[in-house]
Amino acid sequence: MSEQTSGQHRKGLIYGTAAYLAWGLFPLYFPLLEPATPLEILANRIVWTLVFVAAVLVVRRQWGWVRPLLRDRRRLLLLTGAALTIAANWGTYIYGVNSDQVVETSLGYFINPLVSIMFGVLLLHERLRKLQWVAVGIGALAVAVLTIDYGRLPWIAVILAFSFGTYGLLKKTIDMGALESLSVETAILALPALGYLVFLTSAGTSALTTGSGALPLLLVSTGIMTALPLLCFGAAATRIPLSWIGLLQYIAPVIQFLIGVVVYREAMPASRWLGFTLVWIALTMLAIESVAVARRNRRDAQDELAVEAAEAH
Repeated sequence: MSEQTSGQHRKGLIYGTAAYLAWGLFPLYFPLLEPATPLEILANRIVWTLVFVAAVLVVRRQWGWVRPLLRDRRRLLLLTGAALTIAANWGTYIYGVNSDQVVETSLGYFINPLVSIMFGVLLLHERLRKLQWVAVGIGALAVAVLTIDYGRLPWIAVILAFSFGTYGLLKKTIDMGALESLSVETAILALPALGYLVFLTSAGTSALTTGSGALPLLLVSTGIMTALPLLCFGAAATRIPLSWIGLLQYIAPVIQFLIGVVVYREAMPASRWLGFTLVWIALTMLAIESVAVARRNRRDAQDELAVEAAEAH
């Protein structure tokens, strides 16, 4: 590996770690926005994220993509789907955190890789390797155990996992820069979000206009808190292998889980520990399998280059 490549990988790891650390610490941030309701927090998050990303685009003078996009109905339709999906994800996450169900929100992001694999099989007709099948089976068993433990389907976790999995699938299909796609997604959602904030203001119940102390500023900061980790993630994705991103993604739910258990002291009976342990076993298997495949692919590529070099001489 060249010194330049090594430096890029180091920067990518820093950016990726920063993104997932920020996402992991969200359970400490969203409760600061109370007594604003989850819906009001979501509306603020949409509006102020649009303001922030629009400002970044203005500074960068990065508008050349807009006109071709407006002529591309298929991509606009996909972006609308992505916008609705991420709004459902954000809203469910805020509700889960601010209703003292942080552990269940972490579960959603733990099982998300398993959902993404399932989407790959069902929608993209991908073939799973044996270890992946075993991991998916263990993950399904874990959800069954946790359903029995909760006395209900862990719907917060399920919505988070499926909405984010769907969002990732749509983003892969759209093939658009993170900043540009986020700006379009929030623009699509901005009108109803802004309308709701205007309604709250006219009714005199808006936390943004009547909140005391730092609350209004914190609500405005939702835009920066949403966009910055995403920009860091985008910077990481262009510098480090996808397999590294796959391993880094577990940072956020681990931190969320620890916050739920240690900081908020949420109940963790033995049956719940069993369910989470099964999830972690499945994810460990996926991580080991992913690293092994990445190494094998890299070795095969190096062997192919060596053969080509030998033939050239």
